[in-house]
Amino acid sequence: MSRCPREASPGSTRENYLLPPEPSAETVTARVKAVAQFLRWGLPLCQTHTVEFYTRGLWEKFVALPPETVLGTLSGERLQHLLAEPTPQRPLEEVADSSEFYNMFCKKTQRLINVQAFALAAKYYSMPNLGVCISLEQILEALNRKQQSSSKVEMKTDNFMNNKKSHEVQLMSDLVDGIAKYYGLNQVIDLGSGKGYLSSFLSLQYNLKVYGIDSSNTNTHGANERNRKLKKHWTAYQRRAGENVRGQALEEAKKRAEQDKEKCKANTSEKPLRTNNSLESQVRVAVPDVAFETAELSPDPNICITKKQYELNPEAQDCVIVGLHTCGDLAPSTLRLFNAVPEIKAVCSVGCCYHLLSEEHEMHEEGTRGIWGFPLSRYLKEEGWFCGRNARMAACLALERVAVGQVLPTESLFYRAVLQVIVEECYGIKRSDRNIGKVYSKSSSFLDYVRTSLKKLELDESKISDSLALEYLEKYKHRMNELEAFNMLKVVLGPCIEVLILLDRLCYLKEQDNVAWSGLVKLFDAIKSPRCYAVVALKK
Repeated sequence: MSRCPREASPGSTRENYLLPPEPSAETVTARVKAVAQFLRWGLPLCQTHTVEFYTRGLWEKFVALPPETVLGTLSGERLQHLLAEPTPQRPLEEVADSSEFYNMFCKKTQRLINVQAFALAAKYYSMPNLGVCISLEQILEALNRKQQSSSKVEMKTDNFMNNKKSHEVQLMSDLVDGIAKYYGLNQVIDLGSGKGYLSSFLSLQYNLKVYGIDSSNTNTHGANERNRKLKKHWTAYQRRAGENVRGQALEEAKKRAEQDKEKCKANTSEKPLRTNNSLESQVRVAVPDVAFETAELSPDPNICITKKQYELNPEAQDCVIVGLHTCGDLAPSTLRLFNAVPEIKAVCSVGCCYHLLSEEHEMHEEGTRGIWGFPLSRYLKEEGWFCGRNARMAACLALERVAVGQVLPTESLFYRAVLQVIVEECYGIKRSDRNIGKVYSKSSSFLDYVRTSLKKLELDESKISDSLALEYLEKYKHRMNELEAFNMLKVVLGPCIEVLILLDRLCYLKEQDNVAWSGLVKLFDAIKSPRCYAVVALKK
């Protein structure tokens, strides 16, 4: 671990202080290598598509255990206990080199033979056990973010956001405001601003100048309209709340003044300062400043977003760039933009939708060139590392939610897998990449599901009778637990794939010469918001 002293920014009157400990570039690279080594064994299981579960015999191919054994180990209380159980404190490198650690797979067939060892290994390579992540409290303390004064008018987000969004916006806003104040900045670029909740809150609650940029014109229009309504709500709210706050603050000031008088009795040369003026200014809320614009969100940091930013703000002020659950390639593009543009002094990025990431080593049309979302780091690029869309889909699963009782959509996945058997055997079509949409939720039965799906796939329904369709259902019904167990294995391994993606991004930042501090911050409660890690970096 190393510490990076803060460099005083122009106009800053704060004393120098230390940022939180950060993992060294060597440590992060070592973690990337260790996680990658483990995933070489487990990733093939996650690279499969559930649609092909029965047509490709995935259970027999990858697992040498009864499904009851897997479900017994990974279900309910046992899974909760596994997550809560302390991990043995052994050096990561020692574990990675231990042949015993990999006795979960048969060396000859590479099939899973020990689900308990598999689950423990997946836990060992999950984010909390790698020593590369810090808590939100740690970084806020380092950024000198003391608890807000009681004189601050707090905005109640539950009036216009759901619980999940409110949780995310409040915590991320506090961190972004801390970073902005650390540099003495007033401008924030919210990339992929969506409905504009984060942008509006940063402006209304923290009086920051925010530019929300999104590729969807519908999102931008909606965000501007929503912000207009929020401003009205905020103005009325601050009037009501401000009166209460001002009264409380004046009462506190009177108490402090009395205390100061007592202190002054011991030294007649000291006089208490007047507090009313400073107090009035302290409880006054500034007019919010936020704008939303539509722009093409290119992965190339040299075009589009920077140009649009400068159109919005010709002075090209120093700023912080942020993104809350930026989809797919937009998260790595945010990091590239941070690295490429001198005026962007800090970045706070929470990505999501890993299945939408582009991969350099994925199969592309001949001659295709591009700026890929994964990998970013030198090591994984040199290794030619490739996850695949199905594995990236597994990285989007929510282990913590499943552990507390969230039910996986097993029946809908089962229906789709059986449908694929019908499509192959009755229609001779082996392609499994056709999307039938949300047919299951609108179907009253398996027969209804099959009929609607065949229409979606533009296949002749008359080729299969109701009785034949039901025969397929009966043939595979007793094997539904195989599919359920297989998906539980994906759920357990998913966090390790997410770790690899996030460590790749952190490793990329460690490779940049202009970065003073970079780290991963556990920003949200994983049950409320499964994509809970922020990639944070500050420039020299």
